[in-house]
Amino acid sequence: MKEEINMSNLHTPFRYDFVGSFLRPQALKDAKLQFQNGVLTQEEYDNIVNEEITKVVKKQKELGYHVITDGEFRRTFWHLDFMWGLEGVEHKHTGNGVRFNDELAVLDDTYLVGKIKAKPHPFVEYYKFLKQFEDDQTVAKYTIPAPAQTLQQMIVPDNYESTRKFYKDNEELIQDIAKAYQDIIKQFYDAGCRNLQLDDCTWGAIVGDAAKIRYKATGLDLEEVKKALLKVNNLALEGKPEDMVINSHICRGNYHSTFFNSGPYDSVADYVFAKENVDALYLEYDDERSGSFAPLAKVSDDKKVVLGLITTKSPVLEDKDEIIAKIHEAAKYIPLDRLYLSPQCGFASCEIGNKLTEEEQWNKLALVKEIAEEVWH
Repeated sequence: MKEEINMSNLHTPFRYDFVGSFLRPQALKDAKLQFQNGVLTQEEYDNIVNEEITKVVKKQKELGYHVITDGEFRRTFWHLDFMWGLEGVEHKHTGNGVRFNDELAVLDDTYLVGKIKAKPHPFVEYYKFLKQFEDDQTVAKYTIPAPAQTLQQMIVPDNYESTRKFYKDNEELIQDIAKAYQDIIKQFYDAGCRNLQLDDCTWGAIVGDAAKIRYKATGLDLEEVKKALLKVNNLALEGKPEDMVINSHICRGNYHSTFFNSGPYDSVADYVFAKENVDALYLEYDDERSGSFAPLAKVSDDKKVVLGLITTKSPVLEDKDEIIAKIHEAAKYIPLDRLYLSPQCGFASCEIGNKLTEEEQWNKLALVKEIAEEVWH
């Protein structure tokens, strides 16, 4: 049966939902290359991006989804492009990156050249283009990296010394990041945004044994790191408008079908599940790297949980009965009426995308909807 939707409950998450990014169509990839080579003007390139966003929104609606995004088609990286819109942040392409399990995720070096402050953010303009496609059955959500992600970016070993030129300690940095986010959240709200998603790999990066070893090598206490991540996220959410839904998506890394980290949520559940002041958590649960559902018992009563049981890393369609069984397993720890279903991550966290076709991508979303309608009929 169809999900019951009316204007009063048009907020994310929906019983069948998704994280946000989509595979870049070939026309968009070609246009980007032509723009970089000077064949297309900025205006010509922007027009093609707008056309491709219009098409991807139409596809989301055709599939019967109540949430729409722009597929993150305007950005190269799910997180860094947002940071470049903050005052005090610079970046350059050096060929460096972060080692994932199977390959190097090539990312622009992104670092401080001054104090972090908000300014009119380009993502808010991007949101305004998306908002025009809202109707009485759909809402536009926008995805940005969590404040904790920005904090982590500025205190990784490669950036530690340059950050200390502007911030004597992390506390001052946390305060400035939180203030900047408060300002940008208000910019989104004033533009009509009522559904914002904070994408957050920081919690996924500190679970498991590998993280303990990694942080020990840097001399950082893991419990102190967790406190800092929770603090910056919650400070940024202070004073948010009552009628604005802000959710968080927690991930262990998603780049070209590879991952950054593995481990269950047990070691972070007392922080992010219990105490982070978001409305819902989109959680990665697509394979054994995620551990059991037991930590869901720590989720505070005011939060919804979106189970990311369908993987975006592989084109293989999941077995419907197995996914339904997993949903009911999770319901032993959190009531079924507070559970929702989605893929575990976006299909293209960075523009390189995961290793599947656009058709396979849409087949995955069709399966999510089919399962959700059977479970929550």
